[in-house]
Amino acid sequence: MEKINEAVKYIQSIYPEKPSVGIVLGSGLGSFTNEIKIEKEIAYGDIPNFPVSTVKGHSGKLIFGELSGKKVVAMSGRFHYYEGYNTEDIILPIRVFKYLGIKTLLLSNAAGATNKVFKVGDLMIINDHISLLTPNPLIGNNNESLGPRFPDMSEPYKKYLINKAKQIALKNNIDVKEGVYVSVTGPTFETKAEYHMINVLGGDAVGMSTVQEVIAAVHMDLPVFAISVITDIGIREGENKITHEEVLQAAKEAEPKLACIFKELIALL
Repeated sequence: MEKINEAVKYIQSIYPEKPSVGIVLGSGLGSFTNEIKIEKEIAYGDIPNFPVSTVKGHSGKLIFGELSGKKVVAMSGRFHYYEGYNTEDIILPIRVFKYLGIKTLLLSNAAGATNKVFKVGDLMIINDHISLLTPNPLIGNNNESLGPRFPDMSEPYKKYLINKAKQIALKNNIDVKEGVYVSVTGPTFETKAEYHMINVLGGDAVGMSTVQEVIAAVHMDLPVFAISVITDIGIREGENKITHEEVLQAAKEAEPKLACIFKELIALL
């Protein structure tokens, strides 16, 4: 709580407005911030206790402003377990968002498909996740002021938000998929055998983020909506090499569709 309060106090000294929506942008999706009427930017390195993004495609700053008539705060760049950060570092921004006043959390990520019907550029609304392959961020002593010792995870992604997003996609002729996201530690892309295992376990897409943030949000009773941009296909025959540059390019091309859904969903909140 001390770390959270220090970060919140510093941010509020610079930007006293209370955001109602928090947004986390995944790899290659940073251009979404162009949609925001920006009022203030704060570099992660200036915020007490905040880690700093080290990955290409993650710029590393909080962006405050207005979008679709709502005050928002966006993370342009997130933190990952594979960067060497512990789980407490990774979820700190989500807890800070909560104490800044947000009522809804929107998450995005770049992901590899394990569902054979998916293709590069698809958007997948996350309706559930499998987190058994990454450390749970709530391990350790529980702070009851943040949430309960044993949070219920039967609906980590709110159905009413999913339904609104699907209606928005239909209205705008955006083809969206829906499925289960599996988190892994990274930073290696998965082997063919690992992609196959994830598919057998019931995963439709796999990535190296998001789930720990969602667990922290659910722990604090913060409603979550999340969407994956499918940037590569893990289940395929023959050549299966994937580069980070390809992932960033695919995310960039799909970004306008994601922006449309996020903007209209925020307007409805």
